[in-house]
Amino acid sequence: MSDLGNSGAWRNDGAVQPHAYDPYLHPELFRGVATRRVFAFLIDMVVISVPVILGYVFIALFGVVTLGIGWALFWLAWPASVIWAIVYYGACIGGPSSATIGMRVMDLELRTWYGAPGYFVLGATHAVLFWVTVSFLSPFVVLVGPFNGRRRLLHDFVLGTVVINNSVRAPVPQGARTY
Repeated sequence: MSDLGNSGAWRNDGAVQPHAYDPYLHPELFRGVATRRVFAFLIDMVVISVPVILGYVFIALFGVVTLGIGWALFWLAWPASVIWAIVYYGACIGGPSSATIGMRVMDLELRTWYGAPGYFVLGATHAVLFWVTVSFLSPFVVLVGPFNGRRRLLHDFVLGTVVINNSVRAPVPQGARTY
């Protein structure tokens, strides 16, 4: 039995799936994505920061009430903040909308390059890889976006994800007329 298909190309149990979102056939999927992605990031930073700030305030007040003993919890605040951010991104991107709260506000959605919705591990890895690449390659992470048709950033290429306009991909159905 041969692994050669009708085209004569060798395949191993299936072909590689093509890109689901072509920027030349559907440019409306990527129109304004880069700008809205920046605002979505800022909204997500507010959503992540509010519970962290409240946690620090609680620890400070708890330390006052316990005459300084509660301030020992400050060593837990930073690791808890990192875990909170990873869980936030993982749960939001792994949810039914495949988008964080900021992305939903800006009408964006994260998909895999072949069109599948996001999942928890992809969302958590996306966040971790973004922060790692920004820490080491700060301007280069963002500068990759304007030079490709899908407006993908460096960590999107590594993970095989694409951010698209949600309303273009899934238009809202019109209500039935009652007259």
